[in-house]
Amino acid sequence: MTQFPPTVAEPGRETTSGDRTLVLNMGPQHPSTHGVLRLVLEIDGETVVRVKPEVGFLHTGIEKTCEAKFYQQVVPLTDRIDYLCPLTNNLAYCLAVEKLLGLEIPPKAQWMRVLMNELTRINSHLVWLGTHAMDLGAMTVFLYCFREREDVLRFFEMVSGQRMMTSYFRIGGLALEPPLGFFEKIKKFADRFPGNVDEYENLLTGNPIFKMRTKGIARLSAEDAIALGAGGPTLRASGVDIDLRRDAPYSGYENFKFKVPVRTEGDVFARYICRVEELRESIGMVQQALAGMPEGPIKADAPKVVLPDREKMKTQMEALIYHFKIITEGFTVPAGEVYQAIESPRGEMGYYIVSDGTAKPYRVHMRGPSYANLQTLAKMCEGGLIADVVAAIGSIDVILGDIDR
Repeated sequence: MTQFPPTVAEPGRETTSGDRTLVLNMGPQHPSTHGVLRLVLEIDGETVVRVKPEVGFLHTGIEKTCEAKFYQQVVPLTDRIDYLCPLTNNLAYCLAVEKLLGLEIPPKAQWMRVLMNELTRINSHLVWLGTHAMDLGAMTVFLYCFREREDVLRFFEMVSGQRMMTSYFRIGGLALEPPLGFFEKIKKFADRFPGNVDEYENLLTGNPIFKMRTKGIARLSAEDAIALGAGGPTLRASGVDIDLRRDAPYSGYENFKFKVPVRTEGDVFARYICRVEELRESIGMVQQALAGMPEGPIKADAPKVVLPDREKMKTQMEALIYHFKIITEGFTVPAGEVYQAIESPRGEMGYYIVSDGTAKPYRVHMRGPSYANLQTLAKMCEGGLIADVVAAIGSIDVILGDIDR
């Protein structure tokens, strides 16, 4: 048996049979760890005795970076926390600052935020489903999911010029009006997308191999999920019915009808079903947003915070001077502190911001869902097989940028 130096992995222990357990590294460059994650596995044969996640390989100090920027300059940084749902991170931060400022956001901006957030949820779940299925040997699903994801990324590019790091939401509203033909293209996508989800389910839900790899695997009880701070589908698949869009509505979510998918089995299959059902619910909300999109401005009436429309400026030179002033001097925010949470594709994403009355935040802290969800991995895997560790990691959908900030 190979003995690992203590600096690489912890030594094994004696088993009841007199043999020693083996300590094995999975990652931090392993493809099935869904990012730069190191797992220290202690195994007895094929059975997992202990799992210890090791994080921090991507650490950027992004929260401290936010404190050195003007409030509006922080928005592009939030894109990079969870790169699969940048608009969700934009929204959580913008809502927190808007709460400090006491801004009232126009209805059209709120509905656009819901529309873009649900497209973001679809984008994130498609990446999760494709990669999770590929982890378990289903290559075709990956190709199908990325086919639809390309459509969603094109929508992001239409409104922001970027496919991923969009920075489309701004404090006080939106960056730009949606371009001509934008809503029509989304409607065509929304009409056909439920059929695409049917395709994914035809390939996986009844597949005997997929069911063998997921049903009864990596169970997590409701009590453990709550105790470990899990959120999103990881929590709801264990029978805990919590969704901030419904229970603490924000940005106009109270105007939308949707169901919160909940399962009680707490296994890999249950987490899969919850996310697939969320794909259907999200596209339903996209259709509601398109049908009820109000007319009106996309920015709050706050001249010191939001750059006014050009037609409200007397001259082009005045507009340029005003724009330059906001960029170089920022805007002040009343002293105070706030915490704002939203329902990201992975669970509760929260921003805690402290203002000291200047143009830069005194303190920014992000409550990322992936860090809390990763804590559940040991409970899921201990007593199972090595092969099930791969299924468990994929089922909780961690994003290492969210963890290693």
